[in-house]
Amino acid sequence: MADSIEAYRDDRGHVHDSPEDAIVADIAAALGRVGDEGGLTNGVASLILAKRSVIEKAFADYDRLVQQRPEVIDNTDESKIHHLQAG
Repeated sequence: MADSIEAYRDDRGHVHDSPEDAIVADIAAALGRVGDEGGLTNGVASLILAKRSVIEKAFADYDRLVQQRPEVIDNTDESKIHHLQAG
């Protein structure tokens, strides 16, 4: 008798047994070849998935910092901080 199975397809259409495997394949494809002959790509992609929360926090911090107006200390009076005008 036939049974249905659960599988996960990556962005390139390859089928995987777990969502982790499919996501690692997508990340590896985005990274391209890492290391000699690309041998490090899957390991790096797996680390990215494993460290996801830390990486997402780093990107959130980066986005927050980029969106803030930079503060510059005026060299003539270091006690005053001036905000640069956006524009």
